Amino acid sequence: MSITDPYGAVPDWPKVSANISADGTAEVTINGSPRTVLTGGGDVDQARAAVLEHLSAQTAGLGRPLRVETVDPEGHSHLVVHPDGRVLPLDEQPPDSTARAWEQVAPGPLPGSARRSKLGRSKHGPLRDALGARTAGGEVPGPSSSTVPDSPAEAAPEPDAAPAGPTTTAAGLPIRPTAHEPASPVTPAAHPAANPVADTKAAGPVAKPVTGAIPAVPSATNRMAKELGVPQPKPTLPDLLATRPPAPTGPAQDGWQGAVRRLSGGLISPAPGARELEYREAVASVQRSLRGPKTVVVVNPKGGAHKTTASLLIASTFGMHRGGYTLAWDNNETRGTLGWRANPARHSNTAVDLLRDLDRFTDIRSSRVGDLDNYVRSQGSAQFDVLASDEDAASAASIDETAFEQLHKALARFYRVLVIDTGNNMRASNWQAAVNHADQLVIVSTIREDTAASAAWLADGLAAAGKEDVVRNAVTVLSAPGKKADPQLRDRLHGHFGSLTRTVLDVPHDPALVSGGPITYDALSPASRTAWLRVTAAIADGL
Repeated sequence: MSITDPYGAVPDWPKVSANISADGTAEVTINGSPRTVLTGGGDVDQARAAVLEHLSAQTAGLGRPLRVETVDPEGHSHLVVHPDGRVLPLDEQPPDSTARAWEQVAPGPLPGSARRSKLGRSKHGPLRDALGARTAGGEVPGPSSSTVPDSPAEAAPEPDAAPAGPTTTAAGLPIRPTAHEPASPVTPAAHPAANPVADTKAAGPVAKPVTGAIPAVPSATNRMAKELGVPQPKPTLPDLLATRPPAPTGPAQDGWQGAVRRLSGGLISPAPGARELEYREAVASVQRSLRGPKTVVVVNPKGGAHKTTASLLIASTFGMHRGGYTLAWDNNETRGTLGWRANPARHSNTAVDLLRDLDRFTDIRSSRVGDLDNYVRSQGSAQFDVLASDEDAASAASIDETAFEQLHKALARFYRVLVIDTGNNMRASNWQAAVNHADQLVIVSTIREDTAASAAWLADGLAAAGKEDVVRNAVTVLSAPGKKADPQLRDRLHGHFGSLTRTVLDVPHDPALVSGGPITYDALSPASRTAWLRVTAAIADGL
């Protein structure tokens, strides 16, 4: 039977031959270089299976079939081994009617590839008798002889075929069983390389290949391709730079290691301790480059949940370690308290004033970042700005979805990170618009039953609205309401939000935040600054 092959004719290079002796010795020769793949002491079928495993690895690395000349006790034949596990006589390959070279075709599963109804069982893998099935134009004797079905229904595994785990890595390389762990029998349905998508209805779900048993190392594939005589691309500058060793960590600055270095005048310079290395890693996360402006949205539909505090401290940490271009924005419908908790400016303009004069910032040719100083409030050494909500008690102005969209579009042109403090009304259009623009959602709560229940209700509402992915990627921040938080409630909240969001982090109670006045980053305790750095690093990891 002739099987249409989408690749065309198989090139006759590299020269591959397989020699199987009657004592079970198997040798594969590639371009004149012989390699013994199985020593004597076995049987011919085991030797064929070992040869096929070896050649399957070669075809996976090369990305196309190979011609193989085989000599074994049953005769002499010319075969073609395909990347998807098929082994066919060379005379069944179609003529080169497609005029396409093999290397010009992207490797991948072949449509309509043949599958065997039942595979033999061997410690060398599931394809034990595939080479012998077509040698000398005949079938392997015995009840497990291989046939090529003409329809998907014939390809379904027999009822007595035992299930098995995956036998290939992500790169398609066979997993060799260890001496103390015999290989499990494998059915065609459990072998992803031998089952095309077209046959999944007949065979059922295809097991996913193991990705962690044998790591896919590109250099191993390159060595394999070189062995097969495939021309390799010349290395470039990015290749050279990728081989550079990691940058040195530098001397210790903190802890006893830093004290020793300073006291000795640098003559003794210990390496940084674990705590300092963790600090440096968190700073590196905060400082990572971003692909365009990013929006961080802080939420909890209950007042007193520390949304405003969290928004200011997240923006402070971004500003301190990124060097500016960070905005904390109060996105309340009418009035919020972000402006009150920030350092004052010489003006009292708010988001309402900026919205009224937004035309000044929509013209790319004439708008300037310095003109924003009359609307935002610089926070000095913290290196971030604050955009307050309306503070006029007699004003009837409000921010809706359209206003938020206009402000966000303009502000994203001037800031790299926008940290948005939200109001308490989840049904407000500007609240929903902020969440729709969120690159990272931050769910905040104090370790109290009422604020935690509000945060859980929020997560449920977002999930019901089809935003499960937003919740799943969210960062949960639990703030201690006093010097000592309820440990049992804390554990409950970690368990609940840990199953809903990407990570849950704690921040300690800090007396510098109790007064309700302007927040000064330098006034925070070292424990608070470290905790908010961890929070901001986790947020940056999601951007």
